[in-house]
Amino acid sequence: MGDYRRIADRIADDIATGRLRPGQRLPPQRAFARRRGIAPSTAGRVYSELVRRGLVVGEVGRGTFVRAGPTGPAGQALAEPGPTGTPVNLELNYPSAPGQPELLAPVLAPLLRPDVLAEALLPAAATGTPQARQAAAALLTTPGWRPAPDRLLFTGNARQAIAAVLASLVRPGGRVGVEQLTYPLVKEIAARLGITLVPLAGDRAGLLPEAIAAAHRSAPLSALYVQPTLHNPTSLTTSRTRRLQLAQLIHHLDLPIVEDRIWSFLHGPGERNGAGDPLAAHAPALAHVVDGLSKRVAPGLTVGFLVVPPQRVAAVADAVRSGGWSAARFALEAAVRWASEGTVERLVEAKRADAARRQRILAEELAGFAVRSDPRAYFAWWELPSPWRADTFTAAAAAHGIAVTPGPAFAVSPGHTPDAVRLGLASAPEGDLRRALRTLGCVAARRGGGR
Repeated sequence: MGDYRRIADRIADDIATGRLRPGQRLPPQRAFARRRGIAPSTAGRVYSELVRRGLVVGEVGRGTFVRAGPTGPAGQALAEPGPTGTPVNLELNYPSAPGQPELLAPVLAPLLRPDVLAEALLPAAATGTPQARQAAAALLTTPGWRPAPDRLLFTGNARQAIAAVLASLVRPGGRVGVEQLTYPLVKEIAARLGITLVPLAGDRAGLLPEAIAAAHRSAPLSALYVQPTLHNPTSLTTSRTRRLQLAQLIHHLDLPIVEDRIWSFLHGPGERNGAGDPLAAHAPALAHVVDGLSKRVAPGLTVGFLVVPPQRVAAVADAVRSGGWSAARFALEAAVRWASEGTVERLVEAKRADAARRQRILAEELAGFAVRSDPRAYFAWWELPSPWRADTFTAAAAAHGIAVTPGPAFAVSPGHTPDAVRLGLASAPEGDLRRALRTLGCVAARRGGGR
């Protein structure tokens, strides 16, 4: 059984030493098996192992292509330095406001007193503390919606919140409707829970109600997972009219919905026409709202928030406990202090301004290309010019020291593999971001991605 790993190691060496270059196509698996004198099933394992390590990407009907060079300890591809100098990672997307550590540190100082620390190191229940529920309710409030504190639950991060809700709602083998392009980790969560994701069509106003209804008629859906505010990766925000239509439909179908609002803080408080209000404002008996602190504050000390229908609090809390997804008490205490003393709001304001600056850089450097984004978002969806493919462009970017996320990473259906990439704008310093986007524009203009 270990033979396929040794063969994969040799291919990995060829990629690391440059004998196989980014964008180069590997032979079909049967041809590979004949050349190596191995069974086709072993060749399949070799290719699967290379995909798992992040060294190649494969698409049905297109083939398998070298993605990048060396990999890190987690099997993630690392970009090789190219003309831009220091590698720039536009896959990562963790915003950090100027002076952020200086803002956060003073609030944490009281937690280090022995008596306070002793309390903060106790275990935390899924329901958190009364102070945490009040602080989170205030933090998540929008002009048209304020969550009731007794409906708040807490996890270690937003990903765990998604997992807990889906585990509480959907049995193994159940079907969950999602946008055709969705958050990649939701695909991983669904696979681990034995859930089938059903891609649903949308338009510029958001998810199409008729697509949900048709999917539900063909075989009942157990739930929906949606990102109606600054959808990742397209940055689309569902219109208020469409939100009302969706709320009406899920009421009619009695269909629970998991609403991911992790990027919603970038919407200003006076959002026009209530488009920034969650679906929970219109369907409180069915909507489960997911949010967190990783983008608002920092990824290293974070908390996931869950607002659930009143009758669902106990069931979701049980899922949080059984999954081991409870928030750390220390993180909860820090979150309460950051929220109540205004630190979170100051960081949010700084990050809204930062995102706007980065969007202006994006617009300047990729003018003329088919880039879909929102001026408030920290990411953009770039529909590549022909003849570029997502995989070959990702490899070409890596050869210039720039990591981007290929569109197929977000696709739910293997047949829906857009020739696009997502650009994360949050993590790179602004100067590096500008240089990387300029380089990517030059690469795209060469039109060397051949099909």
